This record gives sequence, structure tokens and C-alpha cells, in this order.
Amino acid sequence: MSSANLELVRSIYAAWERGDYSSTEWADAEIEMVSISELFPGNATGIAQLARFWREIISPLQGFRVEAEEFREVDEERLVVLAVWSGRGKASGIAVRREGGHVFHMRDGRVLKLALYEDRARALADLGLIPDTGS
Repeated sequence: MSSANLELVRSIYAAWERGDYSSTEWADAEIEMVSISELFPGNATGIAQLARFWREIISPLQGFRVEAEEFREVDEERLVVLAVWSGRGKASGIAVRREGGHVFHMRDGRVLKLALYEDRARALADLGLIPDTGS
């Protein structure tokens, strides 16, 4: 049986996979977002900053897509999603594809923190699920 947290995260990705990034009902008002990425590093606190950060990621890309490949419940408050995001630079035409890990910290049916990792191995290692390979 799936947990309520898992079902919530699945619903977030269902919207994202349709290209709908408009809902923030799932986010705590003071959500913390951390992006551990070479291409899009950054932090945001609160829904307005989170929305601004997503716009900064998406706006330079044509055909931006996020696809969840695997959902893993770590414990009662944390989930990791192994996902692929892709697009093509509007100015450069260069295709971009990253296989990352997105870690959701949850409480009372809301996402308190979202950590976006460009490197799946690091996301899993930070959760203690596999040894850090140094990548």
C-alpha cells in the first residue's frame, strides 16, 4: 500500500510530466529548495522564490520536460525520485539531458524541503542509500 506522501509526490510529477508547474498546493508556505547542480545551482525559500527559480530554469529551454523513473520512500518523512529532465537551449539549440535525484522532505501532507540533485549517486549517498562514489 502506498503512503499518502508517496501519492502526493506521484501527483506532483503527474502534473510536471504534463508540463503543468502552476500548482503549489503541495508546498509548505516556507518551503526550502536547494539545487545541487552545475547548470542550475541555487537556493530558494518560500513559494514565490521557488516559482522564480523554476522560471529561471525553464525559460532558457525549449521543450522542457521532467519524467519520473522511480519513486523510493526513504522513511516516513523523505522520498527520493529518480528523474530525467531535458530540453533544448533556445539560444544555442544544444540538447540538455540530466538524470538526477529529487529529494522531498515532508510533514503533514506538505513538502518542507526539496533538494534537486543533478547526480543521482550523490542524492542517494546523501540519504545513506549507497556509498558516495566521489562523483
